[in-house]
Amino acid sequence: MRIDLDAAAEIEPVEPPSLDPERHYLEGSPADVADYILALDTINFGSGWFPTLRKRMSNYPPARPVSGYFTVSWALADHVRAHGPPTASWLASVDTTEIAGILGQDPANELMSLYAQALRTLGGFLGVRRALDLVAEAGGSAERLAATLAHGMAMFDDRGFYKRAQIVANDLALAGVAEFGDLDRLTIFADNLVPHVLRCDGVLVYEDALAARIDAGERLALGGAEREIRACAVHACELISQRTGVPARTIDTWLWTRGQSVEYKARPRHRCRTVFY
Repeated sequence: MRIDLDAAAEIEPVEPPSLDPERHYLEGSPADVADYILALDTINFGSGWFPTLRKRMSNYPPARPVSGYFTVSWALADHVRAHGPPTASWLASVDTTEIAGILGQDPANELMSLYAQALRTLGGFLGVRRALDLVAEAGGSAERLAATLAHGMAMFDDRGFYKRAQIVANDLALAGVAEFGDLDRLTIFADNLVPHVLRCDGVLVYEDALAARIDAGERLALGGAEREIRACAVHACELISQRTGVPARTIDTWLWTRGQSVEYKARPRHRCRTVFY
């Protein structure tokens, strides 16, 4: 695998980075929104299972299925709108059938049991605290918040990448409910979509054998080639950040948003079943 940094010149900004106010719960109090964001990012994984989900349909013409992520974020947002923010006691007791019902999914789908496990772990980790209490304990540091989550819950402990542990602070900032003095020290939030966009745009160039496996829809095992893909995406975006002066976390938002386009969705991306992204 190699990086063609010259191809990065074609990356176009999406300004301003934001969270979709329909598909995310953003209209409540800062504390309630923060609780929603933390719960959402606790289950912000499952791209290897997303093809098996019942996708929600966009409300905008032309009506088409939204992504797996937006299916989850939107359903959870509607639940919070109807029933209030997730409390630690609710999180600690949620089961597979309940979260599947909230998300409109089959409880027999393996991902639903993993979501329930992740949420119960969060509930136990929080105890009497809420999301903004964790922010206060981190002293306004995104890095410290990420470390707290990664060290406190195994499903956040994505060694070397810390995709979801990092994205919590970024999402809280995008939602306007928390401020951090070191946000721009975060890397990209390494998943399977950002490297896919970089590949489609010619920035990441895969070896022929790996490209053929991905194009054929073969599921990759955790580690090995899958880890190399994500690591190269992180490195490429750090190089782009150095060249452009744009923080890596912002580049991530640009690329992830670009990846929602039909032409990117039409081409297979790497799939790996993991709780880390």
